[in-house]
Amino acid sequence: MSILHQTKFFVSAAKLHQLPEASVPEVCFVGRSNVGKSSAINVLANQKRLAFSSKTPGRTRLINMFGVPNPQDTSRAMGFLVDLPGYGYASVAQNTREEWADVLGAYLRERESLAGIVLLIDIRRGVTDLDRRLAEWIAPTGIPVLALLTKADKLPYGQRVRAVFDVTKELKNIGALKVIPFSSTNRIGLEETTNEIVNWINPKDES
Repeated sequence: MSILHQTKFFVSAAKLHQLPEASVPEVCFVGRSNVGKSSAINVLANQKRLAFSSKTPGRTRLINMFGVPNPQDTSRAMGFLVDLPGYGYASVAQNTREEWADVLGAYLRERESLAGIVLLIDIRRGVTDLDRRLAEWIAPTGIPVLALLTKADKLPYGQRVRAVFDVTKELKNIGALKVIPFSSTNRIGLEETTNEIVNWINPKDES
């Protein structure tokens, strides 16, 4: 059983100063609104309602942290999965979008315990301008990025392979990049994604 299956909700925060002290590895999930962040977290944790998925894209405004318990001391977290607010939803007021962008950007720029970034991209849409801008911002930090091409079950295998090639080429400015076709519904790419995240949280764990 993956250590991610023991993940529990820890805290929600609207501002960075409301987050706990940066002390253990954190893996954040970022992507456009309605790209499937909450669904990905839920299937990785093997839980149905760990992360809340709003039926209205753009409504999730908080940083939600989920603790991965330390097997030797389950009262303490060995790492966190962090669900960041989605970006790019057009019907949300401009000033609100800018506020979310500030929170998201500040977390990615300032969070000292950030060990890896999971960038979710709809495999059918490919890399959008906002995805590209975020990638360009992330690249100089050197933080490793796992690009999950969500809703991969919507495409046949050959098109998935092509999508991986295209996204890898589009995001080539990110040095530490891995691209995986992913489907929460059909569990495509689940094992490979789990291994990447576990190794970010606990590099000594080869499972």
